[in-house]
This record gives sequence, C-alpha cells and structure tokens, in this order.
Amino acid sequence: MPVAAAAASMRGIESAGARPAARRLGRVLVGRRRRAALLLLALAYTAAMLMFAMFGDEGLVADGGVVEAALRRRVSPAPPGSVYRSHLVFERLIPEMRAFISRPNPLVTSHYKKIGKQWKPCISKKLTESELPSSNGFLVVEANGGLNQQRISICDAIAVARILNATLVTPAFHLNSVWRDSSKFGDIFDEDHFIESLRKHVKIVKELPEDVSLRFDHNISTIPNMRTKAFSPPSYYLQEVLPKMVDLGAVRIAPFSNRLAHSVPSDVQALRCLANYEALRFSESIRILAENMVDRMIKRSSLTGGKYVSVHLRFEEDMVAFSCCIYAGDSKERNAMENARERSWRGKFHRPGRVINPEANRRNGRCPLTPLEVGMMLRGMGFDNTTSLYVASGKIYNAEKYMTPLRQLFPLLQTKQTLATSEELALFKGHSSRLAALDYTICLHSEVFVMTQGSNFPHFLMGHRRYMYGGHAKTIKPDKRKLVQLFDNANIRWDRFKHHMQDMRRHSETKGFGLRKPQESIYNLPMPDCMCQEAEA
Repeated sequence: MPVAAAAASMRGIESAGARPAARRLGRVLVGRRRRAALLLLALAYTAAMLMFAMFGDEGLVADGGVVEAALRRRVSPAPPGSVYRSHLVFERLIPEMRAFISRPNPLVTSHYKKIGKQWKPCISKKLTESELPSSNGFLVVEANGGLNQQRISICDAIAVARILNATLVTPAFHLNSVWRDSSKFGDIFDEDHFIESLRKHVKIVKELPEDVSLRFDHNISTIPNMRTKAFSPPSYYLQEVLPKMVDLGAVRIAPFSNRLAHSVPSDVQALRCLANYEALRFSESIRILAENMVDRMIKRSSLTGGKYVSVHLRFEEDMVAFSCCIYAGDSKERNAMENARERSWRGKFHRPGRVINPEANRRNGRCPLTPLEVGMMLRGMGFDNTTSLYVASGKIYNAEKYMTPLRQLFPLLQTKQTLATSEELALFKGHSSRLAALDYTICLHSEVFVMTQGSNFPHFLMGHRRYMYGGHAKTIKPDKRKLVQLFDNANIRWDRFKHHMQDMRRHSETKGFGLRKPQESIYNLPMPDCMCQEAEA
C-alpha cells in the first residue's frame, strides 16, 4: 500500500506539471495557425491585385474567385495547344530557318505523277441543246455574302431557272454588313458574256420588263419573297415555287446562297458547271489588271522558273474577332476584338447561352493561322527564301506586328499593293469583292495554293484549279490540330519540326485529286460532273 500510494502521488505531480506544458504547446499551435491564416490572406490579396491588374474586374469574379481559379489551373494546366505560343517557337527556330536551303525547291519539282487517263473539261458533251419553251415567269434572287458566296448564288440561280423553266433576272447583290461592297453584277462580272454563254439553256434578262415591273410598282421588294430553306431539292421548287410563279408572273428568293441541294439531275449539274467555269468571267476592268498582275508575279519569280506559291491568309480583324481566339491576350487586343464583333454582328456573341472557349477553339484548329505560323509551316515544308510568295487577303489585323516575321522568312513576298500601283487600285478601293477577284485570279495561276482557313474562297479556288489542271490541284491544306500541338512546344528541334511539315505537305498533295460524292459540292469537286476522262496522248 505505501508503494502504491507513493506511485499515485508521483503521477499526480507529473499530471500537474504536464497541464501547463500542454497549455503552452496549445498557445504555440494557435499562434502558428493564426500566422498561417494571415499569410494565406496576404497571398490571396496579392493574387487578387495581380489578377485585377492583368484582367480587370472580370478576372475577380470568374468561377468562384481568384484563389480557387488559380488552384484549379495549378492542378489542371491547360492542355497542349490551348495557348498561342508560336512566337516562342519562331524565336527558337529562326536561325535554322534562315540558314535552311532547299535543293531543289519544291516549286521546280513535280508533286504528282499523271498516270493513265487524264481528266479534261467536257461540259458541252453533258448538255443537250434544244429550243427553249415559253417561260413560266420571272425569277428574282438576291446573292448575299462575299465574292464566292455570290458565285454560289448565281450558279444555283441558273440551275433553279432551268428547273422552273423561268426567265432569270441577273441577280442583285446584297450590301453585307461585313463586306460593305456596293458593287453591282456588271461591276464584278461580264454581264453580256454571262447572258450570251447561257442563252441556249436559260433565258436571262438584265431587268424586269416594264409591264411586269409596273405590276409590282417598280419595286422588286414588293414581289412575294419565297423564303427557301438551305439545300432545298428540285422537287421543292416544282411543288412550292412554280405554282406561285405561274400565278403572279414573278417570284423572289432572298437570300439565295446555298438554296439548292448538291445532288440534282445531271443536266442541271452540267449547267452549274457551265455557269461557274465558263459563263462567269470577271468584268473587263478586273480581267485586265489581274492579268497584268499575274505577268508581274511570274517575272518576279525568276529564281523558281516563273512559278510561285499563293497563300489565302485569313487574318483580317473581322476574321480574328469572329473566331474568338486569343493571340496577344492584352487589353488592347480584347478591346479591338470586342469592338469588331459589335460593329459587324451586334450582340451575337452576348446572347444567353452563348459559350466562348478560346482555348478549345485553338486546340480544335479553329483559330486563323497568323502570318508567322504560315511562314514557319512553309519553311518547314521546304520552301526557302528563293520562293516567291503571293499573299491574298484583306487588311491584315495589326499588320506591322504580324507580317514582319513572314517577310523575314520570305523576302520575295508580294501583295496586291506591291504588284499594282495605287493608281491602278484606285478603281477598286472600298470594293472588297473586286479586290477579292484580283486575289482569286493570281491564286488561280499559282503553282501551289495554300489555304489557311475554311471559307468559300479556297473552296471555289480548289475546284477551279482542278478544272484547269487536269483534275489535280496542288493545294496545301494544313492539319491545324496537329499544327497547334507543334507550335505549343517551344523546345522543338528544327529537324523534328521539318519532318512533321514535310509529312503534312505530302498528305496534302495526295488529297489534291478527288471525285465528287453525292452530297459534296460541285464547286469544290468538278469531277465527274464537269469533266471527262480521256486517254493519255
């Protein structure tokens, strides 16, 4: 018992001594927690100030707060290809790109072999001529969009007039808020040649006859507008439009772009071919200047035997704005893009439910290629600084900044402004469709055509080049999803980059030849509807 009592007494003494130590330890831990909390608050405040300085008010309220967003980004970094880093790759590779010399230059070597039967235009063989029956009435259409969207409208209008046995009034052009071109049909196309080329197949007049015009108070907007769905079949026109035309004497369809299905009877398809490739030629003023510019381009391409590369560069302000992609990422760019979107599309990008994801757009290859990216791609494909490059485009966004690297890589670069004098271009100033017609002609005659963004311009041009060059078009259509991955790697080596680019060029070459499938466009793939195979001579 004395021993047990003594032990108990000792435990009591130890417990009594331990309690103050525990309290001291607790106070130390609480103090440390407070200091840690204060440190976290300071870090959060600093991060918030940084975000405010970089992005403004919107950076503070996005997705639950700055700290949470920063933590998410730290845990889940943006996937490769999400952010524009091409300028970093350019800085790394430019010494080797400048030193690289391709022998021989791809322009002076054959990209493909012609084997077996060759494809030749044969529209006349596919069209039957007969006396035109009495007209069922007048068809009035409004061609909307830019130059090549207008071409679609015109060619499809010829086909619909044939289906309806109608008299076509040469299409009016809609004054588009983006294109802002007030040109009439005769300003862009040779109207007399158009009518004469098609007179055996479709009746065409420049304007409504007086008696018909009087019936509608000399105002075509009072003619009933048959609002037609896109890609409507011939049966729709026969069942819905024709009765109205017979009853009223005239019908109107506005807008008319892409209002006829791709798949139509062969004689109607051949008529589309005739309209696009033979009847629609540019007006005399455009043809004369364009032909002179082509001659000048050939003379300035003496280092490659008169052959040159043309690039359709879609890096205008409205195109960059519409894509919702981010390049510089600063406030100046954000303001410029927001103003451009509101100027041309008035609130379209702020509608409820509209989600804009610039990072996903870039990963999915939807961002317009910058001039810098085009230059690196072409250098990697083997086109060195002896290559003459023609750049077809509107006004390049922030041209002084973005065009400089391309000019460094291709010192023989030409544009409309370098091939023509200011006096020659004066007639075309403010008329985007007429300027596009100059670009179209120079690209048409190039040895290689490079498309950088899907649109009607490259779509039509590829088809026209196939029609002109035996069914094959030397076209480079880059895999933009693959490109953004390569442009994301600031440590990539030149030999590796070059290997990927030359693979991409070879793949494009194999795609230059193609036959149209039922639901594909004849304007891009004119075989076999507009062309026939002939034995090799």
